Amino acid sequence: MDSSANSETVIQGIPASAGIAHGQVFLYLQNELEIPQYTVDPERRGAEIARFEQALVVTRQQIRQVQEQVRKNTSEEEALIFDAHQMVLEDQALIGETIRDFQASGLNIETCFNAVAQRYVQAFAEIDDEYLRERAADIKDVTKRVLLVLLGQAATSLTQLVEQRVIVAEDISPSEAAGIDRSSALGIVTDAGSRTSHAVIVARSMKIPAVVGVNDLTTRVKDGDWILVDGYEGVVIVNPSAATMFRYGRIQSEKKTFETQLMAVNELPAETLDGVTVKLRANIERPEEVALVKQYRAAGVGLYRTEFLFLNSHVVPTEEQQYAAYRTIVEGLAPEPVTIRTLDLGGDKPMPGNPHLIGPEANPFLGFRAIRMCLEHPEMFKDQLRAVLRASAHGRVDLMYPMISGAEELARANALLEEAKAEVRARGQAFDAALRVGTMIEIPSAALTADVLAERCDFFSIGTNDLIQYLLAIDRGNNRIAHLYDPAHPAVVRVLKGVVDEAHKRGIKVSVCGEMAGDPVFVPLLLGLGIDELSLTPTLLPAVKYIVRSMRLSEAQAMAREALAQTDPKKTYALVEAFYKARVQPAG
Repeated sequence: MDSSANSETVIQGIPASAGIAHGQVFLYLQNELEIPQYTVDPERRGAEIARFEQALVVTRQQIRQVQEQVRKNTSEEEALIFDAHQMVLEDQALIGETIRDFQASGLNIETCFNAVAQRYVQAFAEIDDEYLRERAADIKDVTKRVLLVLLGQAATSLTQLVEQRVIVAEDISPSEAAGIDRSSALGIVTDAGSRTSHAVIVARSMKIPAVVGVNDLTTRVKDGDWILVDGYEGVVIVNPSAATMFRYGRIQSEKKTFETQLMAVNELPAETLDGVTVKLRANIERPEEVALVKQYRAAGVGLYRTEFLFLNSHVVPTEEQQYAAYRTIVEGLAPEPVTIRTLDLGGDKPMPGNPHLIGPEANPFLGFRAIRMCLEHPEMFKDQLRAVLRASAHGRVDLMYPMISGAEELARANALLEEAKAEVRARGQAFDAALRVGTMIEIPSAALTADVLAERCDFFSIGTNDLIQYLLAIDRGNNRIAHLYDPAHPAVVRVLKGVVDEAHKRGIKVSVCGEMAGDPVFVPLLLGLGIDELSLTPTLLPAVKYIVRSMRLSEAQAMAREALAQTDPKKTYALVEAFYKARVQPAG
């Protein structure tokens, strides 16, 4: 593309922060650090370690300053991002490994620290979970800060943006995002990134339109080019025509009106036009997100991912540490229920501080993960089960096992749960004896034996992300085939229906906690198939509640019957999209 030709060019990316922006490009190019490598004389090695420790102190001070700046400019919630950065700097495994590498090799501390940090970045980058993959950005950001201090170089900053522009960059680190001035940044577009990157979190909090994953845009535009950013649809238009500008002016007006409607509707019950109440719960990772659950009026938590406690630690958290975290969430949301999923670490979610817990695997997606790993480490698993049981004394808790493949695994997990109950009881500690136990349905074998599993547990929660991946044999991280990952595939629709039917025959409820639950286009299909509850990212609740309140369940059931009869995924998607659009028309 030659942007100098002044012809309009439309490029598709990933919508990340809602809104429409138009302005000139500010091309923000970050250079890779050049790290010198040399051998440190033996008599200077003590001083070299001291230099490293001083750099960590200086970096901590810098991050505290950034955190205060974010707290003033945005909110406490966004400032919490930088707690993760401080944790990286205090990670004794990372620091200790760097010093051991230095003592073994004698190479300068910058070289050793960079090599160790890159190993950590690689471990996170290979994780299947998009949110966790993005945590590699935390380590990269902190590593760069420490290296700049060690090298005596100043960090570049987006605070140099003094006039209103659209920022175009390869990627934006959390620290760089914190320096963005809302009055100068009209929009953000990045070559890399995802909906869960910190740059996106900051952009949303500042209400700056953003599009990510626009491959190589930095090489295709120059400073001063005119650009339009559509954060709703993920579209970037270079040199937009007058007709395009007019059309987007109308779209922007309609969208703002619609967003106001969404937030107003979010205050109302999640009830269909024919009087059916739908439970909309939240997916969370950290205790701090309790405030977000309340803000968006979720009916409790349908998925608390406990692995974050483990991934942010260089040692396995103790029972007491886990109990404290679980209790904070349960008490904070009582009397609403909290569904706590047991540890979902695995080959694709290695624990950076304890890589030997699981070890390297040729095919981690089909490997030693989640319940499989827990059953082989029963004492560690029982620590978690006891912590969950004790938290259940402070509010309503449901327990859920991930990656169950069949009844035998469920029976083994439940046997360990009974042991944990006996141990808690023997200590004289309180717990909810009526604690409900559920199974995630995310492996095809579990879906196909739903009738057997339903007789041995209290509820199902369908993890559509993994279920679709395994059903269709699609690696979602592989860009060459990611387009084949299709929730509208007949196999997906039929399996969902089969799981619901078997569960309902045996009197247990079914929720969906995967990405489909947060997509308002697919929500009517899920409800029409008989799904009882949905659990989703809190910020997606207004759009999902809006479609729930705009439809009749009877109509969604009729549409789902049509979808079950389809054999072409494109026709199925057209069906669900038409259903959605007929009921959700942004006001003009």
